Amino acid sequence: MTNHWIDLANSDCILIMGSNAAANHPISFKWVTKAVEKGATLISVDPRFTQTSSKANIYAPLRSGTDIAFLGGMIKYILDKDLYFKEYVVEYTNASYILAEKYDFKDGLFAGYNPKTKSYDKSFWAFEMDEKGIPKKDKGLRDERCVFQQLKKHYTRYTLDTVSAITGTPKDLLVKVYEAYAKTGKPDKAGTIMYAMGWTQHTVGVQNIRTMTMIQLLLGNMGVAGGGVNALRGESNVQGSTDHGLLFHILPGYLSTPSPQWPKLDDYLKRRPKSSDPLSANWWQNEPKYMVSFLKSMFGDAATAANEFGYQWLPKVDVGVDYSWLSLFDAMYKGKFTGFFAWGQNPACSSANANKTRQALGKLKWLVNVNMFENETGSFWKGPGMDPAKVKTEVFYLPCAVSAEKEGSISNSGRWMQWRYAAAKPFGQAKPDGDIIVELFDKIRGLYKKERWIFPEPILNLKWDYTTKGRFDPHKVAKEINGYYLKDVTIQNTTYKKGSLVPGFASLQADGSTSSGCWIYCNSYTDKGNMAARRGLKDASGIGLFAEWAWCWPVNRRIIYNRASVDRFGKPWAPKKPVISWDGSKWVGDVPDGAWPPLANADGSPNPNSKYPFIMKPDGFAAIFGPGLADGPFPEHYEPLECPVDRNLMSSQFINPTVRVYETDMDKFFTCDPRYPFVGTTYRVTEHWQTGIMTRWQPWLLEAEPQQFCEMSEELAQLRGIKNGEKVTVESARGKVTAIAIVTKRFKPMLIMGQQIHQIGLPWCYGWVHPKDGGDSSNLLTPSVGDPNTRIPETKAFMVNVRKA
Repeated sequence: MTNHWIDLANSDCILIMGSNAAANHPISFKWVTKAVEKGATLISVDPRFTQTSSKANIYAPLRSGTDIAFLGGMIKYILDKDLYFKEYVVEYTNASYILAEKYDFKDGLFAGYNPKTKSYDKSFWAFEMDEKGIPKKDKGLRDERCVFQQLKKHYTRYTLDTVSAITGTPKDLLVKVYEAYAKTGKPDKAGTIMYAMGWTQHTVGVQNIRTMTMIQLLLGNMGVAGGGVNALRGESNVQGSTDHGLLFHILPGYLSTPSPQWPKLDDYLKRRPKSSDPLSANWWQNEPKYMVSFLKSMFGDAATAANEFGYQWLPKVDVGVDYSWLSLFDAMYKGKFTGFFAWGQNPACSSANANKTRQALGKLKWLVNVNMFENETGSFWKGPGMDPAKVKTEVFYLPCAVSAEKEGSISNSGRWMQWRYAAAKPFGQAKPDGDIIVELFDKIRGLYKKERWIFPEPILNLKWDYTTKGRFDPHKVAKEINGYYLKDVTIQNTTYKKGSLVPGFASLQADGSTSSGCWIYCNSYTDKGNMAARRGLKDASGIGLFAEWAWCWPVNRRIIYNRASVDRFGKPWAPKKPVISWDGSKWVGDVPDGAWPPLANADGSPNPNSKYPFIMKPDGFAAIFGPGLADGPFPEHYEPLECPVDRNLMSSQFINPTVRVYETDMDKFFTCDPRYPFVGTTYRVTEHWQTGIMTRWQPWLLEAEPQQFCEMSEELAQLRGIKNGEKVTVESARGKVTAIAIVTKRFKPMLIMGQQIHQIGLPWCYGWVHPKDGGDSSNLLTPSVGDPNTRIPETKAFMVNVRKA
């Protein structure tokens, strides 16, 4: 999230799309409700009429998997009606950049496409540069090769008729949504987007979000109060887990994972793009400080300049090798893994194409299941369709503490790091995860000391002093994440003593004199104390920043890119809702995205000491044209891998041309197959948490949501002869699920390209272990096909059949 939960109350228009926030993020909806009470317009766009829809001023249905068509139509509407925020677009985005002659787009494909590799040569998407190496610009936005004109050209095809035919959304509702949201393109207005997995879990998931980002930039909604692009995370600490390097392609703080293409630390540190523009902060140029400090946190005194601070001890991801979730289980299914730690997860239910995942687990020699209760992953060997006598996988179960039984921090969707205390001690043999990890690593290191196995240096040199009286100490870890001075250091006439905590990432050094386990969290635990534990209720901002409540990365900045909330003179676009403002000598309000003065002096002349507002971009400008993604610099509508239509109305390129498809005997896909005529999608319910491990064992929650169900329209139920409450079988090319039919008005048939299309929906919170008659996971139906940028699976749009059981 660029903004935060409380900031939703500052919005003039809230678009909830790809999310059912009222049901799945109910606390967030408190702030949505406050905005509506103050006059904000709430828009819900969803295939199903949800709890959120029931509270919305405007509800618009759409066919699952057609979000880019819907939003592309909004871009065309904004441009055609001249509703974009001109000064913001010209001064703060790359709309004025001139594209090089090699760039083109024809019939669904961008220039540089290689059909053999199903990938793009991104050099075809470059800008024209001047003699200093700075992109050429046309601030009048009239040059036919400038980004703005290419944007208009690209979305010319996204007419109301075409968008409606693809999405099934009636044209009058499209106009109603577009008109309401486009009103936020004024300096004193702000619109925000709340999205979740309804956007991400598609073969165009990243581009779904990119499309909305472009809309926010056109309307000037980034960096401002009540604006932003706001991801609603699936758990309260998903943000924290990604911040700290859970994903394969990043280290903590979003540093890239090392690769053989950067064999030495110096190669790694030189890989970032440079900027020749003196007004570009290009903040990633500070990465050497962050990476070296990270290595010092990892390896302590063993990391020295002579051994590249231990860079060679970090694991490397091979060039061209995909280590994502889907690919890991694909490799596991092919017998390429010996063992697997399933830690705090339940892939036998949560993974797309769950039958393939369950079969893959049977190819292992051993499996360690760390969880609170018995679950489908630890018990896969005795589950439906499995013969225990033929499964050779040895399963170990380590009971662990639930979150309420552990002390430590969580980082919520709004980047707020909040300290929590243990409410109770773990039951029985259960241990906190930290204690399990400490014991496990101590034994592994002991074996390495005894046996001297291959490549022992990373294990033997790892800094490992995070216990107190033999128990895991979260405070010691939190302090290491923040970072220490490792010797006396003088910075800008201030001397910091060895052993003191670093006050902020601006003080980190590249010479090995500082440590920091995650640079963006530097400032979270300082010599002043544990910032995440603060509970100050004062709000001097007047817009709900609450700067003394907990701590927010980076450096307690509550709204990132907040220098875009002011004009070139430092005056807020919205004076009644200022995020920051320039008082003539300094910024006041939120922690600014850099202390440099405004871009313009009082007389209008450029200030050479200033910086552009989008400081993490190499050039300092927000990217309406985004040349970094795998599937194109502008989002383009492609059909889901499985869909109910036989053509793409936008082009002859049917599906995403860069999509990753797996090819085992368990990866089956069908489009326009009469055996699977209906669009299926999955979602959550309020009463159950993820795959239900924490909630399916609670009788009061099971009473509220006792078993797997399938929602369908009254028209589809009549077509199939199904009555409300009857058992039905839902089938896809990959598996089938038995569910209770919920016949409802929440789903309606849609008119898609002249034909009536039905959609059904199932929650993914159930599994066969408990309750015994609760049904199984809806992910038995979903395909293991991934977005080309993230490899997140397309579990929100697939084809099924439904019949009476």
